[in-house]
Amino acid sequence: MHLDLTVFAVFNLFVLAMLALDLGVFHRQAHVVSTREALVWSGVWFVLAMLFNLLIWQQPGWFFGPAQVEAAIASGDLAAGSGLAQLGVLRSEEFLAGYLIEKALSTDNVFAIAAIFTMLSVPAVYQHKVLFYGIVGALVLRAIFIFAGVALIQQFAWIIVVFGVFLLWTGIQMALPHKPVEVREHWFLRLCRRYLPVTDGYREDRFLVREGGRLMATPLLLVVLMVEFTDVVFAVESIPAILAITDDIFIVYTSNVFAILGLRSLFFALAGMTKAFAYLKYALAGILVFVGVKMLLHLWAIKVPIELSLGIIGGMLAAGIVVSLLRVRPGSSP
Repeated sequence: MHLDLTVFAVFNLFVLAMLALDLGVFHRQAHVVSTREALVWSGVWFVLAMLFNLLIWQQPGWFFGPAQVEAAIASGDLAAGSGLAQLGVLRSEEFLAGYLIEKALSTDNVFAIAAIFTMLSVPAVYQHKVLFYGIVGALVLRAIFIFAGVALIQQFAWIIVVFGVFLLWTGIQMALPHKPVEVREHWFLRLCRRYLPVTDGYREDRFLVREGGRLMATPLLLVVLMVEFTDVVFAVESIPAILAITDDIFIVYTSNVFAILGLRSLFFALAGMTKAFAYLKYALAGILVFVGVKMLLHLWAIKVPIELSLGIIGGMLAAGIVVSLLRVRPGSSP
């Protein structure tokens, strides 16, 4: 596992600075996030991700060294005699593919969070704060999943077959019809209520309050915990999917982080458009099946070129969006 700890630390400092700027300056006061504001922030996070990808491509020496080049040659990802320039091209393509996968799967996560907010009657003015803390927790959990996943693949090569079968099964299940889950009666919420004293209603935007001399959680804290739980469920799908593209831990981690950072703005931009993207789930299912097959091909030492992977993933995602917009009309049912 080749990882430059200095580069890793600098990247995380950048993430923390952006989060502090977001909450401490731009969203210091609780307010309802408009669609226009959400679209602007979605654009900001996307541009930052693409600029970072451009740096990987044009300045690979900032992120990688000879050890990473040798490892890529040894694994067959680069031809003998390749250098940092070729590694930069490879890693930038892998970053883009990983970012697209995580961004695509995030849309499903967005619709799940929208259902949670609706069923638990979360006031719109507090939703940004819930998502902020939910995503901070998600960043920590994703880092744990990523490091564990890469370590498993590098230690036990056969685990990639397990991931492949799991993604195939998940993709097929996603495409099949299923009954919506009643969030209020979800076993995770029941478990939280069993061990946490909870107030009978929201207390503005507070997570904990002291009432009657007793420290109590508010329903808003339960919403944050439910959002975290939902992200864990989706991480179980998305992390193996990105590991099918690359096992370079820096690329897996950074592409995942950039996609998650844009999740809040993506939520406010898309939350009210669930029906408009009704066919997107089939594209997501197709992506999961594709990366599952890609992993299983390792059994026969067959590697799908990263350019082809990018084309297939981007094509499926675009097809899901276009078909949804063409087939779904106001008042129609998919």
